[in-house]
Amino acid sequence: MKIAVLGAAGLTALALAPAAFAHALVSPPVAKSKVLQQFTFSVPTEESGTTTTEIELTVPSGFAIDSFEPSPGWKRSQQATGSGEEAVIQKVTWTGGKVPTGEDAVFRFNASLTSNKTYVFDVRQTYANGKVVDWNGSESSDTPAPRVDSVSSLGGGGTTTLTIITLVLAVIAVVLGIVGLATRGRPLA
Repeated sequence: MKIAVLGAAGLTALALAPAAFAHALVSPPVAKSKVLQQFTFSVPTEESGTTTTEIELTVPSGFAIDSFEPSPGWKRSQQATGSGEEAVIQKVTWTGGKVPTGEDAVFRFNASLTSNKTYVFDVRQTYANGKVVDWNGSESSDTPAPRVDSVSSLGGGGTTTLTIITLVLAVIAVVLGIVGLATRGRPLA
């Protein structure tokens, strides 16, 4: 009996775990500044028995959206300052979707980040039943705001001491292997 109760509790925890860890997010979470790149924005439908019908993304200053990938089933509107090539998108709203419980509304766009800093997004999610979730809390909250850290370099490109040591040891191992094959059964001295 005790094993059955523990097993049921474990299965329940596994079933509920994805919903407990789902958050609105923008990825990649770390991006190179001053480079046009693609970002993915996703918002989970956690409310049981309803669908997500509207998503509003407030874009932080310095996060410059250039263009959007089509999002079938959604209508997109945006608020911007300026016009044409000089337009700066401040808010994007997607409406008309019907994303069921356990699935994510996913949108893609190309953007560049103007400086090295953390960009924090405000997200407002509206369900068909009228419930609204604001994803604008701290990282430790139940509804954390999506964040992207902008850096000047993503690393790489340099040779570390560990890399050099590894290569030297690999060369020594190959030489010893060749010597071992060449002297099979014969003494070296």
